[in-house]
Amino acid sequence: MTAGAAQALEVITGASRFEASAEKSTIAHAAQELSGDSGAPDTVDGEVCRIYTPVGAPEVELRITWLRSDGTPVGDPAPKFTVLPMGERALTATDGAVIRFACRSGKLTGSAPAYVDIGVERGGMPAEPEGDPDELKDAYATVAHSFSLAMAKEKGCENDGGLEPRPSLDPASR
Repeated sequence: MTAGAAQALEVITGASRFEASAEKSTIAHAAQELSGDSGAPDTVDGEVCRIYTPVGAPEVELRITWLRSDGTPVGDPAPKFTVLPMGERALTATDGAVIRFACRSGKLTGSAPAYVDIGVERGGMPAEPEGDPDELKDAYATVAHSFSLAMAKEKGCENDGGLEPRPSLDPASR
């Protein structure tokens, strides 16, 4: 996780420390599942990890998920989303974000390119997001970018799946 993503998690959760996740809650394990290397060849979606605030702090759970598809995004996003210039399509809102990138890699089976969505969303009971809406949107997009770039690097995607080293948070540059 990048330093920017760690700061973004603090914006989202209000915490700077987090509980440990399960041993298999890693990019490397999720990348194996994405490739079908985990023994479940038809797996098209899964969870990278969950992020929890520490015991004693207000409870917040974030879910980091992945989805593999063979197509590019179709249709307009829901009105709550802001489109950002990252990967094939990046959407962010005050309660989550998703980035889709194209991956051409010898480490992936099936048709090329594979399209991978990395999503970040708040788990648990829906609650009205607290904080500055623009700051929250940037924070969710930054976390999604960090996990997307890590997945693209782990899979050896050409050109890191079209993802820059830093997130592009200005919707006007699309």
